[in-house]
This record gives sequence, structure tokens and C-alpha cells, in this order.
Amino acid sequence: MGSPGEPAALSLLDECARGFMVSQVLFAACELGVFDVLAEAPQALDAEAVATRLGTSSRGTELLLDTCVTLKVLRLEAGGGKALYGNTELSSTYLVRSSPRSQCNMLLYLARTTYLCWAHLAQAVRDGKNQYPAAFGVPSDELFTAIYRSEGERLQFMRALQDVWSVHGRRVLAAFDLSPFRRICDLGGCSGALAKECASLYAGCQVTIFDLPDVVQAARKHFLFLEEERIGFHEGDFFRDPLPDADLYILARVLHDWSDEACSRLLARIHQACGPGGGVLIVEALLDADGRGPLTAQLYSLNMLVQTEGRERTPTQYRTLLAAAGFSDVRCQRAQGLYGAILARKSAFNNGEMVTLYGVEGFLGIVRY
Repeated sequence: MGSPGEPAALSLLDECARGFMVSQVLFAACELGVFDVLAEAPQALDAEAVATRLGTSSRGTELLLDTCVTLKVLRLEAGGGKALYGNTELSSTYLVRSSPRSQCNMLLYLARTTYLCWAHLAQAVRDGKNQYPAAFGVPSDELFTAIYRSEGERLQFMRALQDVWSVHGRRVLAAFDLSPFRRICDLGGCSGALAKECASLYAGCQVTIFDLPDVVQAARKHFLFLEEERIGFHEGDFFRDPLPDADLYILARVLHDWSDEACSRLLARIHQACGPGGGVLIVEALLDADGRGPLTAQLYSLNMLVQTEGRERTPTQYRTLLAAAGFSDVRCQRAQGLYGAILARKSAFNNGEMVTLYGVEGFLGIVRY
């Protein structure tokens, strides 16, 4: 006989080992459109009605729906002797495609790209490299050539980031008062989702989205986005091309893609582009000081191993990178949700005095040392 604690230990082991099955239930339900069909129906539907509308098998549909009920992303009702299914508040908010806070595109990106790379996690640990060659047969020497390996894949990635910033964008942008920064540049800003949140939150700012030419062209073609007076696009490569003039540069989910060496080069370029008192806002999932938590950030860091050249980092590691690039006055906020925010400012010498510009009540002030 086993120890008294054996059942609990085996239950935990089973839960960990079969976690991928839970992911696939969500992925399949999103891909098939289960939550959309239920959202469009005037009342809860039975499994046969759902299967008919989806064009799927009755048996497979019923098994999927019942599992979704157990996962609490669907609710179950009794009606006319049949089991009837409907969306929960969670699925109505985050899993129905038409919801403004839908995460469906991110889940589909995880299903079609990330999941396939994770099948090669052991090999990634062995060789310390991303797994695009093994998963998709594409070389990964140029990281974003691999990530954007087709127009469809690039579009799916951009839609996934739209989903991320629809629920996390305002929170991380409000972690610090950014109103003193009138000109803001979102480096690697993709389709402009975070830029729109920024312009909405800070009425006095102008935002430039800086990204690769193909990304900018795709944003203009595929997204319901009109370049407003306070928001615009600028094409370029932030490692090679001149950066647009700005008071604040945003790096949101950017630095975790790259090695320390590449991050140092990029931060040095930003520091050089900044005027006195200018700054950089970093938005990333932050590891604890010892790197051993939280679990979500650890998993994201492993994801950087299988998909990129980088990793998630601790606040101290970001402070070190920023200090080496010349930034001072580094502040960190662990905002609620998945992402933290780090704001760093540039100091300068003015007539022999070190000057730090800071924002108070919407204007820039000066402190001399």
C-alpha cells in the first residue's frame, strides 16, 4: 500500500501531465466556433442542435460540450428532457469572437503555432535554441522572418496581440502617469492596439507606431484602424533604422524576444534617441527576484526558449540592462494581471549640472543636482 498522501500526489501528477488536454479542449471549441454559435442562439441549445450548426459529429460535439461544462466555460440547463448548453459570463466575455475583450485569436495562435513549438521543448532545453526549424521547417536565424513565416501567420500573430492589449493595455499604461510625455513611440507596436489605448487614456499625447514595413502594411490593410490626428505609423527596423523623435518609447512584449546582448543594443539606441528627461516604458511578465515564480512568468520564459531568442526577466535584470544603457530613475510596478511595467528616465548634464526632468501635473519640471 502507498502512503496516506499518495492519492493527492498522484492527482497532482495527473493534473500536470494532462494539462495539454485542457488546452486542446479550449483550442478546439474556439476553432470550431462553439461559443459563437451559442452566443448567436436566442436560447440554450442541445448537443444535436450545436452539432448541426457547426457541421460536426453528434458524439464528438456532446463530449466536447460536456467537458467545457466541467471546465466552467459553458453552463448546463435542463429542458424538455434534454441537456441544454449556454455560454458562461467568462466565455461570453473572452471566448466569443464578437466580444470587444475576446481572447479567441490569442488562443488560436497558441493552438496553431505555440503548441507545435512546445512539442519540441526537450530539444530546446538541450540546444538552447528556438524550435521553428523542427516545428515548421523554417530557418530561425532571422527571428521575425520565422515568426512571420507567412502572411496568414503574421496576421494571426497581430490579431493575437490585439486580444492581449484589449484586456491588459489600459492597466499597464496606467501603472505610471504618462501624461507629461507628449510624443510617444510604440516600438514594435504591431497593429496599433496598445497605441489606441494610450491615446484614449492620455488625451494630450501623440503616438507613433514603429514596426517593420510588412507589419505596417498589414495593419493598414486588415485592421479597422484609421490613422487619427494623434496616431500614426512609421516603417522601420528598430535595430537598424533611425528611431522617430519621441519623449517616451514603449517596449511592450518586445525585450523578452531577444538576448541580453540584443536588448542592450536596442536600449542604447533608445537612450541615444531620447532627449533629457525622455524615457522608456517596458511592459513584460516579470519573474520574482529569485526567478522561481510566478508560474505564469516561468512558463512564458520557457515559451521564449522554444519560440524566440530571449527570456522573461526579473526587475533587477531589467534595471541592470537599463543602467548599462545609461538610464536612471528606474521604477517598477507589478500591475494587476499578467504584466508589470518599468519606467526609466534619461538624465543629462546642463552647464555642468546633472538635470533630471520629471512630470508634475501635466508639465515637465527640472531638478538640478
